[in-house]
Amino acid sequence: MIIEGTVLGGPDFAPVEGRVVCEDGRITAIEEERVESDLIVAPAFVNAHTHIGDSIAKEAGRGLTLEELVAPPDGLKHRLLRESDRGEMVEAIRRSIRFMRSGGVTAFMDFREGGADGVSVLREAADGLPVDAFAMGRDELAALEVGDGYGASGAADANFEREREAAREAGKPFGIHAGENRTDDIVPALDLEPDYLVHMVNASEEHLDRVEREGIPVVGCPRANLVTNVGLPPIEELAGRTTVALGTDNVMLNSPSMFREMEFAAKFTDLDAPAVLRMATRAGAEIAGIDAGTIEEGREARLLVLDGDSDNLSGVRDPVRAVVRRAGMADVSEVIHPAQHS
Repeated sequence: MIIEGTVLGGPDFAPVEGRVVCEDGRITAIEEERVESDLIVAPAFVNAHTHIGDSIAKEAGRGLTLEELVAPPDGLKHRLLRESDRGEMVEAIRRSIRFMRSGGVTAFMDFREGGADGVSVLREAADGLPVDAFAMGRDELAALEVGDGYGASGAADANFEREREAAREAGKPFGIHAGENRTDDIVPALDLEPDYLVHMVNASEEHLDRVEREGIPVVGCPRANLVTNVGLPPIEELAGRTTVALGTDNVMLNSPSMFREMEFAAKFTDLDAPAVLRMATRAGAEIAGIDAGTIEEGREARLLVLDGDSDNLSGVRDPVRAVVRRAGMADVSEVIHPAQHS
C-alpha cells in the first residue's frame, strides 16, 4: 500500500512531500519526493479516555451537577446503564465506535462500567471493527481479569489498593480519575502509584510537582470538564512536566470526536499545534502500550488520510495546524488500521 501526499512524519510531525509505503500492517518507508497529490497523511488518533456506555443516553441530564450526572452508584448515567437492555447498549456502543473510526480513531481506552459483563458488552460491540477497544474494567476484580486493565472511579469513592495490586500482578494498566471536581482525592490517587491519571483539573503546584517527579501520565478531557462546570485542566502546566494525552470522556456529554477535542485544547491554551497533535496520537499510544502515534519506518500503519483539497482545507499554509484546529470528519479520506493490510 502506497499513500502519496504531504506526510506529517516523525515525532515532530514535520510536513514532507512524498509517500508512505506500508506492507503487512507496518510502515516500511517514507520517501520524500514531489508528488501530484493533495492528501495530508497524519498518524491516526488514540482517544485515551472514554465512557462509551453513555452512548445510550446522549445529551441526557441537562442542568445536573457532575455528581448528579455520573457519581456511582446512583448518578443518572449509572441508573440509565442499569435500566438498559444489553442489545440496546451493544448497538449504541457499536455506533459510537464506528463514529470514532470515521473520525480517525484506531484505538481508544474505555472506563467500562458493569464489571466483567460490561467488558463483554464492549467486546461484542467492537467485534469485527478495525478499532482497538481497550476495556479498563471497573466495579469488580473479574472485570480486570477479562479486561485490558482497571479504571477506578476515584480515590474518594473507595479504597482501590486491592485492585491496584491485582492490576500490577496481572501486568495490566491501572488508571484512576483524580482532581476532577475536588482536590482531596488527588494524593490518595497518587499514593496508589497509578499508570495514569484522568482529569487533574484541580491539581495544585504540589500535585503537579509530584506528577512530574513520579513520571505519571495524565489524560485531559477539557470539553467534558467545561460542560460539567468543574473548570479546565492545566494542560500547559502538565505538558511541561509529564506525558499528556487527550480523551473525549462521557459520550453522554460530548461527541467522541478527537478533532473537536484537539481544536478546543489548542484554542484555550498557547500550546503549538505539534504539541496538541502529539496529545491526540503518540501520548495516547504510549499510555495504551501500542506501537502507534507517529509515522516512522517500522511502526504500525495506523494512518489518518485527509483530503487537503476539500472546501475546508484547500489553501492551508500549515498542514499540522490545519489538522489540529480546522480539520473535521468531512475532510477524512481514509483511516488505516494495521489489521486491514496485514
